[in-house]
Amino acid sequence: MADIKYSKALEKLEDIIRKIESEEIDIDELSEKVKEAAALVRVCKDKISKAEVEVKEVVDSFGKE
Repeated sequence: MADIKYSKALEKLEDIIRKIESEEIDIDELSEKVKEAAALVRVCKDKISKAEVEVKEVVDSFGKE
């Protein structure tokens, strides 16, 4: 799941949340959807952290020129 784009992961996460809140998810599906949501949150957090590091490196490189 790590190769999924941030926007797609966020979209899937929002869809899961919407289904849970509207009680569209069958109780048998709930556990799987919660696990999937947790994995999507991890993917989003990892992508944000990676982008943060990359932006910092770019900004830091401006100070060296």
